[in-house]
Amino acid sequence: MTQVYKSPTKLTVFNHKIIIALLSLIMVVWLSIMGLSRLGVELLWFEELGYVQTFLTQFKTKLFLGLFTFIFSILFIGSNIFVTNKLNNQQTLYKLKKQEKFEPQSPAIGIKTLLFILLLFSSLIALSLIFYTETVNEAWQVNINLPNLQNSIQSPFRIGAIAELVGTASETTWQIMLITVITSLIMTKPRFCLNLITVYISVIFAFTNAGYWERFFRFFYSVDFDKADPLFNHDISFYIFKIPFLQILDFWLQGLFFYSITASLIIYLISNNSISEGKFAGLTRYQLRHIYGLLGGLMITVAVIHWLNRYGLLFSTRGVVYGAGYTDININLPLETVASVMALFIGIWLLLKCITGYGKTNKHQRGLSFSSIPFAIYFAFYGSGLIVTEIFQSTIVQPNELGLEEPYIRRNIEETRSAFNLDQIEVQTFNPEGSLTLEDIRANNLTIDNIRLWDTRPILQANRQLQQIRPYYVFNDADIDRYTIQNEEGGSNYTQVIVAPRELDYNLVPQQAQTWVNEHLIYTHGYGFTMSPVNRVQQGGLPFYFVSDIGTDMDPGGLNVSSPAIRESIPIVRPRIYFGEITNTYIMTNTRFPEFDFPSGEENFNTRYDGLGGINIADFWHKFVFAVHLRDWRMLLTDNFTPDTRMLFRRNINERIKAIAPFLYYDRDPYLVVADGEPDDLNHLYWLVDAYTISNYYPYSDAGENHFNYIRNSVKVLVDAYNGKTTFYISEENDPLIRSWQKIFPELFQPLSNMPPDILEHIRYPIDLFSTQSERLLTYHVENTQVFYNREDQWEIPQEIYGDEALSMNPYYLIMKLPIADQEEFILLHPYTPVSRPNLIAWLAARSDGDNYGKLLLYQFPKQELVFGPDQIEALINQDPFISGQISLWNRQGSRAIQGNLLVIPIEQSLLYVEPIYLEADQNSIPALTRVIVVYDNRIVMANSLQEAIDGVFNPDQTPESTIIRPLQELGIE
Repeated sequence: MTQVYKSPTKLTVFNHKIIIALLSLIMVVWLSIMGLSRLGVELLWFEELGYVQTFLTQFKTKLFLGLFTFIFSILFIGSNIFVTNKLNNQQTLYKLKKQEKFEPQSPAIGIKTLLFILLLFSSLIALSLIFYTETVNEAWQVNINLPNLQNSIQSPFRIGAIAELVGTASETTWQIMLITVITSLIMTKPRFCLNLITVYISVIFAFTNAGYWERFFRFFYSVDFDKADPLFNHDISFYIFKIPFLQILDFWLQGLFFYSITASLIIYLISNNSISEGKFAGLTRYQLRHIYGLLGGLMITVAVIHWLNRYGLLFSTRGVVYGAGYTDININLPLETVASVMALFIGIWLLLKCITGYGKTNKHQRGLSFSSIPFAIYFAFYGSGLIVTEIFQSTIVQPNELGLEEPYIRRNIEETRSAFNLDQIEVQTFNPEGSLTLEDIRANNLTIDNIRLWDTRPILQANRQLQQIRPYYVFNDADIDRYTIQNEEGGSNYTQVIVAPRELDYNLVPQQAQTWVNEHLIYTHGYGFTMSPVNRVQQGGLPFYFVSDIGTDMDPGGLNVSSPAIRESIPIVRPRIYFGEITNTYIMTNTRFPEFDFPSGEENFNTRYDGLGGINIADFWHKFVFAVHLRDWRMLLTDNFTPDTRMLFRRNINERIKAIAPFLYYDRDPYLVVADGEPDDLNHLYWLVDAYTISNYYPYSDAGENHFNYIRNSVKVLVDAYNGKTTFYISEENDPLIRSWQKIFPELFQPLSNMPPDILEHIRYPIDLFSTQSERLLTYHVENTQVFYNREDQWEIPQEIYGDEALSMNPYYLIMKLPIADQEEFILLHPYTPVSRPNLIAWLAARSDGDNYGKLLLYQFPKQELVFGPDQIEALINQDPFISGQISLWNRQGSRAIQGNLLVIPIEQSLLYVEPIYLEADQNSIPALTRVIVVYDNRIVMANSLQEAIDGVFNPDQTPESTIIRPLQELGIE
């Protein structure tokens, strides 16, 4: 008897469906748990900081924008594909049933042309997918640090973005492969791929619009600049707040219409067995009306782009300067205006054709159809306009450039100076008299006592050798600040110092000790800091420390101070650093394990965190959401937690402030302040971070090498190094951008007057802002249009020798008395030299103290006088046979002489040049200050100390024999 077996096919399919459904369910559940845990962690963390409303405002806005965009996009594209599928069989109905209303109205297409069109449309979709994916990636990956700042949209109003992508794709292999794969899939599985792409592109648009949530807010919470642009007479706020949002909105709608058109046409073209029959019969009237409607919408978005391009001319780079020039205003402005009107009329005409169905049959027409004529006119007009623009610029404008462009050069100068705050610089003449005396030096003793012999680089090198104490302690950075230090006479001195925090880097813990318990429960914080005066040296040429080490005879956890006066001046208790620049691990405090506090000899001391920071995780759900979010299941399994255990999360201060206020941009150099601070503070360590508001939509403002053309230092951020409390203080109340953000997040910002007074004394003009302004000032100190056009008065940053390397001089802080001031103050200074000439031409000073904070002074030297520049001073030092011979001798004896930062010190109406010389061994080098070089007027001196070098200049009869005194006349310089 023959056995009959039943086919297992249905059961297999059923099993496959169950497996796919289960996997999908698991994926959905997993993603939901991950998303909810992330939301729970954010709510708990923002609640700890007191900024829940700030988080909810951002979260709800992103969620609304994302969901609205996704739903609208998928409904719009999906409805068009649904309509396409409803209409795609009309050619067959006409062929089989001869229903005249379904007669094709467009010309038939042969197989070769059909395949070419399908390939073209499929490739366009593939290209657009790559372009939109890159756009969403840019929207969510904005660098918040100012020097590396890059806005998400590279330049306003780009129409040729797809064309640019085509151009760059040829240089990128993976893009070519991806385009080929996507195109092949669309050609072979068109319906499935188009449906899948519909979902994907809707998600992409959702994430893009959600990523640009800041533009959405700024559009609805704009604040007037009370200043109009010189071309359209719109307030600057229109460009800063309105245009970026309109750009994204148009970008999105254009993408919807573009994809809907290409997807619909592909479906129409492959329907009715057109490929197998080797011919496409043509589009019916109803299909054409559908395409007309989509094309009409697309042309209206194109009209909006042309209209926005009119405003984009204010950001043009075509002319001699940034901004709209003669060609832009006389050729491009009419071109964009007429093109916008033409595109709008074409769009309205197509929409009318869609609604009414009006139009004649084109099936048997030869040549250009009536429906193509408006597009041909539009493209011919706009294309010829672009050609005329280039011809006009090269043949009419460039031969008469100065005369025609002069008013636009003036606009560029005025707006660039305004956008970078250069128009607020007070300009003075500095006429070096060369008449300093010993009495003048004594009268300016505070300036002399604060001349910076130590830079942050040698201090960090010395600290890493002398103060690191354990391998896991790190001096990541050192910063220059000023403190009021009591002296032995009962008074006080305004003293410039270098402060370097001692942080803990868990990555440097010995590999064998890198356990979960050590990482998250034991090694929790750094400890202490060093403070060095910038001009004092201890025996052997090593840095002198006001504050150093860990442990004293009286207190194993105290920091060593150089005198009782320092202890009275600097509040030092238990300087634990739980929040810092390299505190990248999350930790749990108040567990059953005591935390490592500090080492003392062979012994380690422990502590328990008693600060206010952190989130209590005694509750199971708190613990669970953190375990899920951090992918750390050991948190759920450990029995080392107590009811008081707290989670300290986002301890890196840069990550912390970015998470709270991602719409601000931050200085790359946070600095530590030691102060009493808040009344209940027992730690006294704070981080100060400068935050900026920026834009690249300020009309006529030339960004130079920056990615922004407007900047203000609008916020000072204060972070408690022990508790993690983070406070945002508004320092530029007149900035419209920060006033807009204050309207959006009123609970986030406080006035600067609320900052604790002893911390307020330590705010300083930020180097990143000053460097940006200083770079722009090289060109934009000139206000005369003809001089500007001829580049007759260009400046540059002078060079200096550091070690054996030529570097551009960085701005530097110093304490000095400005010619217009009555007393010494803390300033930031940068000298300038003319292009191609090494002599000094000017110096820019930014003030940081009291009511003068933020004021800029530019001192210019008379152009008829020769004032030695840093390059020339370096040359004088290195060509002197005695000084260069001594340096060469040190370099041959197993050591290396390093020429430190050359400082130009204005005193009275004279300039003093000071350069320290460090000596370090080839092995285990600790830089030691070995000599100081001072150059003044007609004399160059190298001595063992700054005081001896100054005596060598102003009191040569009282100097020791080791001092080298060289009159410049001996070097052949009069």
